Amino acid sequence: MDKSRAILRSLESVVVAFSAGVDSTFLLALAVETLGAENVLAAMGISPSLARRERQAGRNLAHQLGAELVEIETGELADPNYSANPPDRCFYCKSDLFGRLTKLAAERGFRAVVSGANADDTGDFRPGLKAGKALGVRSPLLEAGLTKNDIRAASRAMHLPTWNKPAMACLASRVPYGRKVTEEVLGQIESAEDALKGLGFAQCRVRDHFPVARIEITTDDIPVVVELRRQIVEALKAVGYTYVTLDLEGFRSGSMNDVLPVSTTRSDLASS
Repeated sequence: MDKSRAILRSLESVVVAFSAGVDSTFLLALAVETLGAENVLAAMGISPSLARRERQAGRNLAHQLGAELVEIETGELADPNYSANPPDRCFYCKSDLFGRLTKLAAERGFRAVVSGANADDTGDFRPGLKAGKALGVRSPLLEAGLTKNDIRAASRAMHLPTWNKPAMACLASRVPYGRKVTEEVLGQIESAEDALKGLGFAQCRVRDHFPVARIEITTDDIPVVVELRRQIVEALKAVGYTYVTLDLEGFRSGSMNDVLPVSTTRSDLASS
């Protein structure tokens, strides 16, 4: 963590792109500890792609860490480049968010915008990293070479409640590329996942192949899904799906990228 601290000290004051996830919560806590709360501003992008439970979690965490939180309404859904849902959708979302945070930092007198990207992100298809680089956003955890496991371990040592929080991603990541992202689609996905979480599935995704819902769950939980299948089918049909399926491969982050040509992901990684 020493290198991350050194990077933060060099920046003096920062706006943290905050999502209430493992990485950004750790970064926020580290920034407050290193720079003092008066030199740190947490900023959360608010849109239909952020689950309401995560918005409330962000409020709670920022309060717990003693950080001021600003909620910024973002406008990615109004951008046809985003809503058309191309493989580089995240580039347009992060361009919108980081552009707004850069403006906020200038208005409030903070010297830099920082994100919670980590070293593992460089080995995955992450178009959003390009947007951050283009706008001068710094990534102290990535720059220090910290991996997700490093961050979880450090979070646990700092007694952060997010140290073992399941991996999260925006709701749009559940929509197959090429299918338009709308507020209605995102709301349906959120309702479906809320139903699963209400049944005790902490790590889950509902991939929206409308009218089919494809459930991804940890492989250990597959027997539980079978036991609760009637409740699950009833709940997901109630929010609008006609067919409810279980992906036997289990939960995996970024599974929608499986349809992309290898050349697509490689070209993005090479330029990120």
